[in-house]
Amino acid sequence: MSGKAVTRDDGGIVAAIAFGPDRTDPDRLWLRYVTVRRDRRGEGIGPDLVRFVVDRATDRGYDRVRIAVNNPYAFEALYRAGFGFTGETTGIAELILDRPRPGPEPDRYRAGFAAFVDRDLSDGERSFVARRRDGTPPTVE
Repeated sequence: MSGKAVTRDDGGIVAAIAFGPDRTDPDRLWLRYVTVRRDRRGEGIGPDLVRFVVDRATDRGYDRVRIAVNNPYAFEALYRAGFGFTGETTGIAELILDRPRPGPEPDRYRAGFAAFVDRDLSDGERSFVARRRDGTPPTVE
C-alpha cells in the first residue's frame, strides 16, 4: 500500500500525508511525511489524518506503522496519534516513532524531547521542548 491522503476544507487542501511499505518488513508501513497548512496547525488535523491512514493500513494487514520526525511539534502530534519513540534515529537526525508504541512510557517520551535540546531550534520550539521534556505523554486522541 502506498499513496497519499489529504484533508480538505472549502478552501482546499489543509493537510497531506504520503506513505509506503517498508522495504525490509512487509508488515510495516512507513509514513513518509505529514504536513498541515500553517494557519491550521494546532487543531488536531495532522493526528486525525495520521489515524485515518493507520486505520486503513491496519485494514490492509499492516501490524505496525513507522514515521521519522525532525521537530518537536511533529513528535508531540504523533504521540497524540498513538505513536511512541523507539529510541532510534535516522542518519539525518530524525527520531523514529512506531505505532503501536514500543514502551516503556513515559521514559521514551522524555528521551525524545531530550534529543531536541541541543538542536538549532526556534525560540518557540525551544520553549515547547522546555515545557514538555520532563512531562508525561499526551493522551491519545
